[in-house]
Amino acid sequence: MDAKNHPAEKAGVRQKYLGDRGLVAFMAYLSAFIPLSTDIYLPALPSLADIFQAEPAVVNLTLIFFFLFYIVGALFLGPLSDKYGRKPILLIGLLLYTISSVLCALAGEIVELILYRIFQAIGTGAVTAVAMAVIKDVYEGRKRELVLAWVQSTSMAAPVVAPLIGAFILRFFPWSGAFWALSVFGLLATLAGILMEETITARSSGSILHSMKQLAVVAKNPTFSSLLVTFSVLMLPSMAFVSASSYIYINWFGRSEQVYSYYFSLNSLFCILGPMLYMKLSGHFQRNRIITVSLITYIASGILICLFGRLQPWIFAISAIPAPLALGVTRPPSANLMLEQQQENIGAASSLINCAVNLSGCVGIVLISLNWSDRIFVLGLLHSVTALFSLAVWTVLSRKPFLRQ
Repeated sequence: MDAKNHPAEKAGVRQKYLGDRGLVAFMAYLSAFIPLSTDIYLPALPSLADIFQAEPAVVNLTLIFFFLFYIVGALFLGPLSDKYGRKPILLIGLLLYTISSVLCALAGEIVELILYRIFQAIGTGAVTAVAMAVIKDVYEGRKRELVLAWVQSTSMAAPVVAPLIGAFILRFFPWSGAFWALSVFGLLATLAGILMEETITARSSGSILHSMKQLAVVAKNPTFSSLLVTFSVLMLPSMAFVSASSYIYINWFGRSEQVYSYYFSLNSLFCILGPMLYMKLSGHFQRNRIITVSLITYIASGILICLFGRLQPWIFAISAIPAPLALGVTRPPSANLMLEQQQENIGAASSLINCAVNLSGCVGIVLISLNWSDRIFVLGLLHSVTALFSLAVWTVLSRKPFLRQ
């Protein structure tokens, strides 16, 4: 890419080895680490309970603890990239991720798997926080929003591909094969990370404690925090769906692991289409109106799940499809809006965005893991209630003059 053809690209951050397009592709790959790390072994979740002789709620701790400690990794390592640079923190996260993925594959007990997933999550937190900060470093304005849309659309291919890969692995290898695959993904990302050139141009000169305190500084920005709550809560029902989907399709509807992977990938496909749809719509409609319509669509999906989701697996799948589509549409503009409210401490801002999203998702996993007699109805209710809350707050917030557009 030539800077004069892309005036919204900042100066001094070109990539000698990756190139500008290679950098965007690399950021998309890094952004896919969360869905890769969770969705690839979803088809094995029901069988892991039998293999390790553990309750499903205990097996689900491999998901819950992953998201909890992802937050820890992002909160503590993300802000350090403002002080020490994006590249060193990225490489630390990638090495930790790759090593812990190998240990997960070698785990002999459920407790060991949970422990190694914790280290894998901390590495993922550093990786994804740096990825968003790099985009903020390199691009601005409309260009940044389009790059975010492209990155998120591409990274969301992971939820489509990962369950298919996981189901394929289970046909020929034991459950550990999924984590060996993640080890390879981590190793490839580490090699690309070595080639990446530093993108931050002005580093923080304060102490490590000062870097940590910037989290509080960013959190005290009322506009940023309001947007953060408004959009991160949408991940609660989304991750509840991810956690419960294998049990719903395999145990409730009696479908095979392979068939489940097809249904899950179909649902995830619309996550990919969401950011692409936003790119098309944003050329014709105002951003605020697109977000509002998307939130209404999200509510409608929850109502459909409540009313018709228990009838047939294909009806459940169709009822759930509008939610990931709406979520995908809102992600690029919401992420860009949040970053636009914060002109410095970008590493800290990126960490808070990733943490809030995944903390919300973790709450969703915990809620759906409770002993519900009708998990499908509860799932639909979570979709409708959370999206209704987001719509109410967004309707008020979008009309405020202090919101930086």
